[in-house]
Amino acid sequence: MSTEELIIQTDEQLLRIDEVAALTTLSKSCINLWVAQGRFPRPSSLSKTLKVWRLRDIRAWSNSLFSDAGGGHE
Repeated sequence: MSTEELIIQTDEQLLRIDEVAALTTLSKSCINLWVAQGRFPRPSSLSKTLKVWRLRDIRAWSNSLFSDAGGGHE
């Protein structure tokens, strides 16, 4: 799925880590690290090996980076 296709998806769309990485431009290892650190939304587990994020959670996280006074950078 291309980034352009992700942009027009509904907020309820479920995304796998490859799609989250493409949308955020973060690496999969960075996403996993930030999830563990509480800096990125936690995925939902559909099975032992399948984790997904809701597009609305990724959009909310992204929007929060730019709504912070400092731009969200540490």
